[in-house]
Amino acid sequence: MTPRSSDATWELDVSEPNDATFDIVILGGGSGGYAAALRAAQLDLSVALIEKGKLGGTCLHNGCIPTKALLHAAEIADQTRESEQFGIKAELVGIDMAGVNSYKDGVISRLYKGLQGLVGGSKNITVVSGAGKLVGPNVVEVDGKRYTGRNVILASGSYAKSLPGLEVDGERIITSDHALTLDRVPSSVIVLGGGVIGVEFASVWKSFGVDVTIVEALPRLVAAEDEESSKALERAFRKRKINFKVGKPFEKVEKTESGVKLTIQGGETVEAELLLVAVGRGPTTANLGYEEQGVKMDRGYVLTDERLRTSVPNVYAVGDIVPGLQLAHRGFQQGIFVAEEIAGQNPAVIDEVGIPRVTYSDPELASVGLTEAKAKEQYGADKVKTYNYNLGGNGKSQILKTTGFVKLVRVDDGPVVGVHMVGARVGELVGEAQLIYNWEAYPAEVAQLVHAHPTQNEALGEAHLALAGKPLHAHA
Repeated sequence: MTPRSSDATWELDVSEPNDATFDIVILGGGSGGYAAALRAAQLDLSVALIEKGKLGGTCLHNGCIPTKALLHAAEIADQTRESEQFGIKAELVGIDMAGVNSYKDGVISRLYKGLQGLVGGSKNITVVSGAGKLVGPNVVEVDGKRYTGRNVILASGSYAKSLPGLEVDGERIITSDHALTLDRVPSSVIVLGGGVIGVEFASVWKSFGVDVTIVEALPRLVAAEDEESSKALERAFRKRKINFKVGKPFEKVEKTESGVKLTIQGGETVEAELLLVAVGRGPTTANLGYEEQGVKMDRGYVLTDERLRTSVPNVYAVGDIVPGLQLAHRGFQQGIFVAEEIAGQNPAVIDEVGIPRVTYSDPELASVGLTEAKAKEQYGADKVKTYNYNLGGNGKSQILKTTGFVKLVRVDDGPVVGVHMVGARVGELVGEAQLIYNWEAYPAEVAQLVHAHPTQNEALGEAHLALAGKPLHAHA
């Protein structure tokens, strides 16, 4: 393998044979694809990793990493604006988007170079630059060259969706891809979609001084989360003066002299400089040959069994193209799982409900396991108990001046089956929460563990103490 330049992805030498056979051919170098490649290489399997763009995929270049960099910049803006309440005199004189973008791009660049080094440095991985297509049950073609795999992993990722009647022009009507490269702070934005992507961008722009309105067709923001978490976020957004309209489906959009005008159900209109279309992500599977080779699909998604096998023998699928949570860490874990499955290690099946979920808005939402409603549906309302520990009783949360809660959902005389948290930095607590859920811990078992003081992590301990019947800094 040779690199084309110091910052380019690796590609095959022209001296490589036209038809090459590998233990695994992977179509897509995002979180799922590159994780599968790295784990397979560790297991001494030969891998062809095919990527038409840059290694790292959406998460690194157009998703998780750049959005969280913007959110951190937004946090700094808020801390500067509100510094006097901590006794610090500071003044926010403005947002330098060139500087913000430079910071963001620097983070991406460092991570990208590190990933290139990891993948390119493996003797077992051949990275092929170009658009691949499945042309046989075990063959992927790239620019006329064919790569045969004893096994094939489909990991082609996702794209920012739009809606019928919404023509994204990249200027006034934009997706998250465009929003990440804006060179200015707009005066006003309509965010169409109140899911994770929508509320994160709304949070960033409000911190940057933008007039923001979220329009969501479902009855509440982040509707996939526990209802109490949604309501807490809505209260926080009202306090931050982030406007939102829920239960209001989109009807049409028109361009005006100064921006856009959105019409929602009932004829109500909202005007702004920009419209961000944040209605979710669709699977990138069109024209890649999947169905033609017998891979069963549903609305563009690749159907798999619990071991991520498709309908075609020795063909697997991971990441956003598989129905379920579209999260980078889900794809990452699925990639590891499939590599180990192919290597004959018989890894444990991934529990989708046990995958942690974080919305990085201000405040953050973090959860794992079942919502209260899902738990009652699964176990019966009389078998489910909940406890809500308010962060007002947590010392570190008081220091941070954040509000929120830790909510536990448990089966009566059984384990904790759901943890739901709202507040600044609660995403950092979800690691322990996922262990509690995935190890089927009982409240009394967590209550006996020592949580460091003063930390927000104590809130998890206090909530379990209370649910175990021995509340300390809380009422039972």
